[in-house]
Amino acid sequence: MAEMSAEGKEPEILFWVGCAGSFDSRAQKVTIAFCKILNAVGIEFAILGNEEQCTGDPARRAGNEFIFQMMALQNIETLNMYKVKKIVAACPHCFNTLKNEYPALGGNYEVVHHTQLLQELINQGRIKMEAGGSFKGKKITYHDSCYMGRVNGVYEAPRGVLEALDGDLVEMKRSRTNGLCCGAGGAQMWKEDEPGDKRINIERAEEAIGTGAEIVAVNCPFCMTMLSDGMKAAEKQDDIMVYDLSEMIVMTNKW
Repeated sequence: MAEMSAEGKEPEILFWVGCAGSFDSRAQKVTIAFCKILNAVGIEFAILGNEEQCTGDPARRAGNEFIFQMMALQNIETLNMYKVKKIVAACPHCFNTLKNEYPALGGNYEVVHHTQLLQELINQGRIKMEAGGSFKGKKITYHDSCYMGRVNGVYEAPRGVLEALDGDLVEMKRSRTNGLCCGAGGAQMWKEDEPGDKRINIERAEEAIGTGAEIVAVNCPFCMTMLSDGMKAAEKQDDIMVYDLSEMIVMTNKW
């Protein structure tokens, strides 16, 4: 973004990479896949790079409002300095915080999740799926992340992307408004388990396995981690793959 600004250019969108997309080795693959799609369709985008900080979502969920506001205000100052108008985030936690919580602190932007942008590009014909792609006829189940589903009511965009992949979508018992959390939201990702009989991600992985699906599609780095761990616990990591929707598009089009 700094380089573009120095050249007097304004990108079409700012891609908010997020902490997981920057530092987690599995989520980095999603970042790369999404960038490949943006390049393939000719969208001019920028990232903040070292100027991007955590949105503050985990701090607020864990109850540290001071840290949240400090991080948020710093990010808002950076975004406003660059006159950012549209942001795309590949993480539902970043998406929700930027969209719904930053306006109260002076950060007003058009914020979309990457699955919403992907569906838009498919509908416009800018992303064309190759016939008989990697997922044709394969059983795919989709996990509704909490911050996309119940919090922001986005259910159709991710499913629209999956329909375009020509797979056989099988829903889990608990889906859409009745979806089950992967177990990482609300800052649970960062704390030890509380006493109980079963981890939530194990429960959710079992539901996914019960559908007979070969692929679990997700749209969140937290969900990706939790469901992948659930598959390992069930010793199904070689039989059932966990992919982000952007990775599935790249695999189908061989970009």
